[in-house]
Amino acid sequence: MLRELPGGAAVQQDEARITAVTADAPISAPTHGGRAKCLQRLVRLDLPVPHTVALGFAAVRDIARGVPPDTATILGHFPEDALLCVRPSSEDPDWGGPGAILNIGMNGARHAALSETLGEEAATSLYFRFVQAYAVHVARLDPDMFDEIEGAGQQALGEALRAYEDETEEPFPQDRAVQLSAVLRSMARAWEGTTARLLRRAKGAPDDAGLGLVVQEMAFGLGAGECGSGVLQLVDSTTGEARVTGRYLSQSQGREALRESDAALYLERDPRGPSLEERAPEVFAELLAHGRLMREKLRDEMQVEFTLENGRLYILDGVRVARAPRAALRIAVQLAEEGIISRHEALMRIEPRALSELLHRQVAPGARRNRLARGVAASPGAASGRVVFSAEAAQAAAARGEAAVLVRRETSPSDIRGMHAAVAVLTERGGMTSHAAVIGRGLGLPCVVGASELRFQMGKKQLTAPDGRTLREGDIITVDGTSGDVLAGAPAMVEAALDDAFQTFLGWADEARDIGVRANADTPADAQTARNFMAQGIGLCRTEHMFFEADRLTPMREMIFADTPEDRRAALDRLLPMQRGDFIELFRIMQGQPVCIRLFDPPLHEFLPSDRAGLRDLADALDLPLSDVTRRVEAMGEYNPMLGMRGVRLGIAVPEIYEMQARAIFEATVEASREGAPVVPEIMIPLVSAKREVELVKTRVDSVAAAVSTEKAARFSYRLGVMVETPRACLRAGDIAQHAAFLSFGTNDLTQMTYGLSRDDAGRFMSAYVEQRVFAEDPFHVLDVDGVGELLSIGAERGRAARPDVTLSLCGEHGGHPESIAFCRKAGFDYVSCSPFRVPIARLAAAQLAIADKIAQPERLVAPISGA
Repeated sequence: MLRELPGGAAVQQDEARITAVTADAPISAPTHGGRAKCLQRLVRLDLPVPHTVALGFAAVRDIARGVPPDTATILGHFPEDALLCVRPSSEDPDWGGPGAILNIGMNGARHAALSETLGEEAATSLYFRFVQAYAVHVARLDPDMFDEIEGAGQQALGEALRAYEDETEEPFPQDRAVQLSAVLRSMARAWEGTTARLLRRAKGAPDDAGLGLVVQEMAFGLGAGECGSGVLQLVDSTTGEARVTGRYLSQSQGREALRESDAALYLERDPRGPSLEERAPEVFAELLAHGRLMREKLRDEMQVEFTLENGRLYILDGVRVARAPRAALRIAVQLAEEGIISRHEALMRIEPRALSELLHRQVAPGARRNRLARGVAASPGAASGRVVFSAEAAQAAAARGEAAVLVRRETSPSDIRGMHAAVAVLTERGGMTSHAAVIGRGLGLPCVVGASELRFQMGKKQLTAPDGRTLREGDIITVDGTSGDVLAGAPAMVEAALDDAFQTFLGWADEARDIGVRANADTPADAQTARNFMAQGIGLCRTEHMFFEADRLTPMREMIFADTPEDRRAALDRLLPMQRGDFIELFRIMQGQPVCIRLFDPPLHEFLPSDRAGLRDLADALDLPLSDVTRRVEAMGEYNPMLGMRGVRLGIAVPEIYEMQARAIFEATVEASREGAPVVPEIMIPLVSAKREVELVKTRVDSVAAAVSTEKAARFSYRLGVMVETPRACLRAGDIAQHAAFLSFGTNDLTQMTYGLSRDDAGRFMSAYVEQRVFAEDPFHVLDVDGVGELLSIGAERGRAARPDVTLSLCGEHGGHPESIAFCRKAGFDYVSCSPFRVPIARLAAAQLAIADKIAQPERLVAPISGA
């Protein structure tokens, strides 16, 4: 059958697209939507579902394009006097849709008839509700027109009908087919509107997502006997704990029980007020049984929408319970433990990034957000505290027991102590791999960087928001590192939730995954966090952060100012026991797990002051003239220090530093091995670009190892490797691997050098680049598999070709991202290493990738987890 569109185009009208919802009807979520499919499942369970007809996506698209809906076919499925409701049915319920319209078919004649059976008050209420909904959602009239209607009952109904006629200049439609046709057309067009498309896109729906509609016979919820409506669920949406929740409201329809909570009843007995269980115990027991059956057979926690009509129970709908991340995880674990779903399915139901909300405090859902500005969400979690503008002020606040938010233009290694003392960090500059972001994630510290909407006036110690509000030191703000918001004041918070369900869930992930997961940890506190999150060792320990403590900074500066190797060694001898103590504690915490220690990397000038007061203090500490100190500091400046004298270049030019660190590592190895499991340290050389660099450092490290072995009369082994973070190191990985037991790809610097792009400055324009699709994503946030990824593949392939047993890993900030882990698995890497608080995310992502492979290739067995 062909129907003409306005304009002459013909559309095939397939009558099968209008389908009665029966047990064996051809209904699926991709063609009719999730609600229609769920209703079919409820029918198959023999639940008391009112008769329903489903319109598929194709039929609804035709209606939106102007094809008149086939109301005759639809109405043929229902009794002539039945009132109807229409609800949306999108493929994914989270994509939304237009609101439901109830009581279609209500008119003067039905009002008179229902007044005889339900009573005049109920019949009038049904009619008034329909007129109001039809006027607002179908005729698109101003809802305020009903605010002026006074009184109730017949008088209010009469005023509503007259108001409709005055606004539309036509009487309220009395024909059920006309009403239904208008409702279907309105809902179909609303789905295709620009606003609806933008909302769907924000929820991840494709632009061409379809909408189905379900037409259902009404169960009134109003009238004689026990009548009403409500919703039931068997879990708490916030915690996931098993608990009957929901409300019931007498003489109501739809979800009014949730909107009018003051008059609504609890479902089960509750000391706070009356309940449905007390009023109608048999109905409550039946409802509970239906809810449990739906949970078991639909294999999820469901919210049940129900109606009572004169004491008879009807199940109108079932939707997946809305749930916070904490609840989602516990629900998945409970369903798996009860055998309703498999462990693998439970793992696949949780988005890895959602775990970050369980690991940190968050702004409570629904809390008022007094937004000042927005920046880059660099480290998840939220915290409130008083604004401070220096690391020293943050430490002073912590000593007083006050929470402080450290505000800096950008952080540097000298701010480490202040970051440890603060509850959150806010910077004007920076991106996802800036210093503040990397350290914040390592500490589990909420951090927003690149907040350039704020005016940072560090001299005046104040911030100015775009709307003119000024914040001074001591004012309270909230940094939400999950959303990137900077908020005024201190909104309500939700605490982290690392409960038994969390541990059980990640234990299942470890059983499934086939790639190792380590942590980047620089301090004993970081290492303990990594251990708590079951990391398989430390994949990157940045030793330079150990030198910024007050008792270490002075001898470090003395070493920098020394003129001869002997003087440098004398200063480093004071640092040796401190460094050795650091490593002993790391080895003890990791209990025999591998610890990969990166030798000193940053340029030396980072340890020197730049302000006048700092230079004067340094001159006093070194007993040198201020002019000499100032001149020496200025002479050590570099035009581009991140591409200058740092990493292995420093180790070759000033070999005493690496010799001291190697000795500290080996002496710590001997002592820690006597106390517990044997320690096999991994020593990593940073910023390598040539084979000869590795040869020179390896010779010196081997010499120190032999000396320590002789002095301590102890035998030990160690592994020497390279941090691959220059494009040349990737290209020459075959040469380099001949002298390296492992190649660990540092994608922070590798991305920076591949793009010729400063990771600290990229935040200023990266959002514009992504918006204009210059880059699909921020390459410092999501691994660039086309460019940087090709270098990784080349390095891995050439390294393995030259040395088949070489260990391959990724230790940049990308290591915690599911997309990067997928790349590493495909490229044959042994493990990834990421910030401690990203370890759980990486464990789950790795498990999901292995499970997905197993589903795609059932014959493939999941390999044992690499402990490398």
